[in-house]
Amino acid sequence: MNDKSFYRIDSERSFYEIQLIGSKCFLYQTEAKKYPEIIRIQDMLNFSVSFVHCSSVEFNTYYSKVLEK
Repeated sequence: MNDKSFYRIDSERSFYEIQLIGSKCFLYQTEAKKYPEIIRIQDMLNFSVSFVHCSSVEFNTYYSKVLEK
């Protein structure tokens, strides 16, 4: 929602997150094993709380920046 975190959901139990902090990009991979993590992915899939859809182009732009490091 604040354009500082972008997510790519790979399955109901796995996602990537890119966080923008200043001019830097950080990549995290999460494998949901605990209930709160599983619910978070469900919230993302349902666009609940403060999640909004971003395009794959938008995600991949930041993903490429992470890989350039």
